Amino acid sequence: MGSHPLLRQSCIFVFLLIFAVSPPSVATSLPRVASSQPHSSRSYFRRFLDVPLSWTSRRPRKRVNEWLDTHPKLLESFQIYDEQVVIRFNVSTNAHEAALRKAIDQMLLDVWDFTDNYTDIRIETRRIRPLMGILPHTLQDNHFILIPDLSRAVAATYPSRAPAREIIQPHSNHRGITPTNDIPLAKKQGVDDIFFNDYQPLSVIHTWMKLLDSMFRGRGLVRMISIGQSAEGRDIPALRVGIPTGSAGTGRQAERKNTILITGGIHAREWISTTTVNYVAWSFIRSIDEDPMIAKILRNFDIVFVPVLNPDGYEYTWEVDRLWRKSRQRTKMAYCPGFDLDHAFSYQWDATQHQTEPCSESYGGDQPFQAVEAAELAEWAKNETEHGVKFVGYLDLHSYSQQVLYPYAYSCAARPPNMENLQEVAMNLAKHMRLSNGEMYTTTSACEGAVASEVSADKIRIEGAGGSVIDYIFHELGAHYSYQIKLRDTGSYGFLLPSEYIIPTGEELYQAMKYFGDYLLGNNGHESFSNPTFLEDQSEQIDMTADEEADVTELLRRRRKRGTLRT
Repeated sequence: MGSHPLLRQSCIFVFLLIFAVSPPSVATSLPRVASSQPHSSRSYFRRFLDVPLSWTSRRPRKRVNEWLDTHPKLLESFQIYDEQVVIRFNVSTNAHEAALRKAIDQMLLDVWDFTDNYTDIRIETRRIRPLMGILPHTLQDNHFILIPDLSRAVAATYPSRAPAREIIQPHSNHRGITPTNDIPLAKKQGVDDIFFNDYQPLSVIHTWMKLLDSMFRGRGLVRMISIGQSAEGRDIPALRVGIPTGSAGTGRQAERKNTILITGGIHAREWISTTTVNYVAWSFIRSIDEDPMIAKILRNFDIVFVPVLNPDGYEYTWEVDRLWRKSRQRTKMAYCPGFDLDHAFSYQWDATQHQTEPCSESYGGDQPFQAVEAAELAEWAKNETEHGVKFVGYLDLHSYSQQVLYPYAYSCAARPPNMENLQEVAMNLAKHMRLSNGEMYTTTSACEGAVASEVSADKIRIEGAGGSVIDYIFHELGAHYSYQIKLRDTGSYGFLLPSEYIIPTGEELYQAMKYFGDYLLGNNGHESFSNPTFLEDQSEQIDMTADEEADVTELLRRRRKRGTLRT
């Protein structure tokens, strides 16, 4: 009986979505999927919503990318990209990392990614020689060009009608980089996935969220809420998804439930993080009456999905500069606007050497919460806790490098009291993401840059890590399971992941979220530091590879040892 209303609502929602958002273009649809039949007129529903979707029109286009044709400022930035490349340095020692960090700060370079094996940097071709001149010879011999045609790779991420394989970035298939010609076939090709066949601009995301709210609010399943306002006055919307605990039709307000928070778009150019938050939200909503596990999770927890925490920066990537990272707030230097929101929170903000140069991509401000969006999220979360909400889990989505990172970010010398449980859950999140599509995700502490095995307190990092949002929510809000997940890929595209990967990446995170909710249900959403058998019980829930079994065995050994010492 309960499944019929949601099924009927889902059908109506899909019908309206077909009219609100056009089917995918040939360029961004998967190679084995036939394109939809075109029509030449706008629907009444689209006119009613007044959605600015001219770029999704299915009328014949004279050029490869109509979005770029209608946004001249983007074309201006492409002239800059024509002279830029992305270089990967293989960093293997602490001395290498220190030398590279010094060069990055000196030349104000844009760091795309850094792990225990490599550091990726965007740089103008004319500056490559000066950079090599200040690096050790061993580093000069340990680099290669990762993305040689940056302008083409950027253009490929906007909605386009060019065949996908005509605009993808050519790379050699080596060094563990994701092959560029390995374009996957999505598992789901229903009409409800139309929204996810392209990246969407901010106005379309807002309209889509409003549509979900209007279609499912009647049963109390979805509410569109506001986290706050951005520096430029844009709303920061979110979807609160959960099955209400109050009786329907009684007028009684639903009880406040333990809450899982998921954010994306902290860094504007990481489009895959934004669309993945939306994908997981939609997957949970449509599965309430189909998947008993989803229903059980949503009866016990509310999940708050915040797809674009940095709306000003995200809008800027669609209108002016695709590779913009920070917010758009004014700083003490008028010609260098923007704050890195992931270095703007108060917990251990100045624990490490923080960036004081406003022109740096990792500049978090001269004091905590100087960035408006960070302050708005913290104020909203604090207000929630004051009204009875307990945050039990947090996932902050980013790209790229395929990693699951846990606190602390500010220091490798500091260890959370529930470190072993954090590690175990991180391994299982990575496990379930791998089981979805076969993509490998690694796990480590968020403090790790290069040289992951060295955890000295005075370790030099590629960028400072104080003021991280996962540290703040873990420590200040008591969310004992707080993670940053860096989504696809491992470097072939970096932040410019083609739209063909939206659905597979979303499926990976959806499966991880199902495990996450199930785990929190088994633990009642509260950490127990005194139960040495808890991890052992949880480790039996899924199959492990040999390496993962070894990791969990070691965790169990240390847990039993700690329990013995206590007795």
